[in-house]
Amino acid sequence: MSSNRMSHGAIIVSHGQPSDPDPAEATLAELAARIAALLPDWSIASATLAKPGALELAVEKTGTDALIYPLFMTDGWFTRTMLPKRLGRTDAHILPPLGTDPALPDVATAYLEAELSQQGWLANKTHLIIASHGSGKSRNSARDTERFVEALAGRMQFADIRAGYIEEPPFLKDAAQIETTRAICLPFFAAQGGHVIDDIPEALNQAGFGGSRLDPIGRHPRIPSMIAAALRANI
Repeated sequence: MSSNRMSHGAIIVSHGQPSDPDPAEATLAELAARIAALLPDWSIASATLAKPGALELAVEKTGTDALIYPLFMTDGWFTRTMLPKRLGRTDAHILPPLGTDPALPDVATAYLEAELSQQGWLANKTHLIIASHGSGKSRNSARDTERFVEALAGRMQFADIRAGYIEEPPFLKDAAQIETTRAICLPFFAAQGGHVIDDIPEALNQAGFGGSRLDPIGRHPRIPSMIAAALRANI
């Protein structure tokens, strides 16, 4: 896509919820609207893979050369195989997904610093749990979570930073067993879906976790501007 065009196109894509696609579709559309407000010369669309026909409509709106921003936490099968297949082209310009966006650790750092300030805690006396999906079939989810953890460790000196997973060891219910309440759980998820609403609280309750429970990083107010910056950098 040439940078001298008067306008550019981009599609924000997420997994969605196959059993009930409309709520996730609406939430993603709200995110796309916030991004569009930051990029007034762009055509911004959104689509969940779970909503039949949504991706095709988004391509129709933005054009076949639109940038694709995957609101996924992992760079793997969905980004490398499923998305090109659904788009019907192998040369689609698919950007790194949210979970591997190089700006995400800085957003998380600001998020965590604000929480520490609100609680009156020092980072070096606070434990941090990164709650992630994980997978029993692939190392991709754990790999990208571990990279995120390493990036945070390079920016903030917590007493301890560890990852806990929903679908593979170390499971969150084990990782979150911390004796002190001076702890923070940050979900490494893009949206407020079933894992965040149900599985993470259940695991934290099983662990007796008494610390602070944050909303998923993908819901942070700085995410729209972060995605807008990624789109601008790739025209």
